[in-house]
Amino acid sequence: MFVFKSRPLDGADMANSSNTGVDMDPDVARRLFEEGATLVLLGVPLGTEVGIDCKSWQVGPRFKGVKMIPPGLHFLHYCSVNSPSCGGEVGPKTGLFLTLRPRDVLLATWDPEEEDLDFSASGNEEEVSRVRATLRDLDPFLGPYPYEVMRKWVSLTDRLSEEVANRLQPLSGRVCAFSDVIPERQLTHTKDRAEQPRNDAACRSMKEGLDRLPRMKPREGTEMRFSVVPEKKYPPGATPAEITQCSLDQSYALEAVLQEHHQLQPLDLLGELQFAFVCFLIGNVYECFEHWKSLLALLCRSEAAMRTRTPLYLGLVAVLYHQLGEIPPDFFVDIVSQSNFLTSTLQDFFQFAGGPGVDATLRKRAEKFKAHLTKKFRWDFDADLDDCDPVVVELPEGVAAD
Repeated sequence: MFVFKSRPLDGADMANSSNTGVDMDPDVARRLFEEGATLVLLGVPLGTEVGIDCKSWQVGPRFKGVKMIPPGLHFLHYCSVNSPSCGGEVGPKTGLFLTLRPRDVLLATWDPEEEDLDFSASGNEEEVSRVRATLRDLDPFLGPYPYEVMRKWVSLTDRLSEEVANRLQPLSGRVCAFSDVIPERQLTHTKDRAEQPRNDAACRSMKEGLDRLPRMKPREGTEMRFSVVPEKKYPPGATPAEITQCSLDQSYALEAVLQEHHQLQPLDLLGELQFAFVCFLIGNVYECFEHWKSLLALLCRSEAAMRTRTPLYLGLVAVLYHQLGEIPPDFFVDIVSQSNFLTSTLQDFFQFAGGPGVDATLRKRAEKFKAHLTKKFRWDFDADLDDCDPVVVELPEGVAAD
C-alpha cells in the first residue's frame, strides 16, 4: 500500500554505489556483496512487481534476484501481472517473512501455474552450492537491497523476532492479500446439493439473500495465527458491577491474552502488533488491520496494566510513534475517523497514562507523544469525554418509551 516503488529492476554492477539508493563507497558495496545475503529468483515474468521490506519494483527482462541483503528479518512480497495484451492487471499481493544470515543464498523459481515463487530448490544443497559459486557471474542481474529504506524497516520491526513471525504467519508460509476460502460443506453428492436453498427466484430480503450464499472458511493452513482477543472482557461469573469495571478497564482481558499467548515474553505482544501492521501496510491484508486495531484498543484501555507493566507501555509508545509516522495524515480521514477509532482509543490511553500510580517516565513520554500527534494530525485529545456519554432525555408526563 505505502511501499515505495522504483524504476524497472534489471540488476546492476554491485560496485556502482548509485544503484543502492544511497551514497556508498565502492569498497563498502563490494563488502556488502560478499557478506550480505542473496535472493536468487529465477524465471520471474517481465513486469512482475517484486519488493523486499519497504520498497518494490517492476522487474525487467534481466532480473534474477536481490543482493547485498543485510542479515535479519525481511518481508519478500510480489504480485503477478498480466501481459499488456491481456490488460496488464496486477494480481493480489503475496508475501513471506524470511530470516537471512550473512552470506545466505536462497534460491527460488517462478511457478507459472501457481503464479508463486517455489523455494524448494533452497533445500537442495548441491544446487545452492552451484549457484553460490556463480554469484559473481549473476551479479549484473541482481538488484541491490534498498538501503535508503533500511532504517524505516528496522523501526517498523524492531520488536518482531523470527520466532514471533513464524508463529503468527500462516502454516503455508504465505501472507496473502486475499483470503483463500473454500465452502464449509463440500457438496459432492446430488442429494446434498438438492437440500441447499434455490437461487432461481428473487430474494425477498437481504437476510434471505445472505442465507442463500454458501458459508465459506479459510483453506487449511492459510489463516493467520493471531492471539485471540476475548470477546468477553470479564471473568466467568462476574457480577454486573465487575462486568462494567472490566469494560472500562480491560486489564483482565489483556492479562488473559498475555498469559495464553505471550506468557514467557510479554513484550512479544508488541512484535505481534508490528507483524499485523506490516502485513497491512505492505502486504495489503485488511484482516491484519482489524487485528492491529483490536490489539491497540486492548492495550490503550487497560488502565491497571499501565501501572504494572511499564516496559510494555514504554515500548508501545515507541512502536506507535514509528507506525503512525508511516501513514499519511489523510489516511485516517478515509478509513479510521469514520468511526473515530484511533482518536478515541488514544484519548483513553493518554487519560490513563496521566493517572495516579503511572511511572513518571511513561507519563512524560505519553505527553510528548500526544503533543507530536496533535501537531502532525491536528487531533484534539482534550475534547470533553462526556460528549460520548449517553444522553438522558426527559419524556413528557404520561409518555412511555417503547
